Amino acid sequence: MIRRRVIVHGLVQGVGYRFSCQMQAENLGVRGWARNRPDGTVEAVFEGDATAVEQMVTWTRRGPRHADVTRVDVAEERPEGLAGFDTY
Repeated sequence: MIRRRVIVHGLVQGVGYRFSCQMQAENLGVRGWARNRPDGTVEAVFEGDATAVEQMVTWTRRGPRHADVTRVDVAEERPEGLAGFDTY
């Protein structure tokens, strides 16, 4: 199990980014959460199988159809054993 925290920059609020992120994560069996930040970015944490988590990180670079992602910052973290996937 691995954990990644991402900060997604660009037009990522008001375009269904968090909802789409949750659907993608659930399809891949990834646990974690996604939230809007006051600066207009989306922050997300992904935990799970290394392949699935890396697929999520790759997905964040494009996001849903109406998103315009300009940059994704990725940090490795120690897994906490999260359950499910939440949006805030």
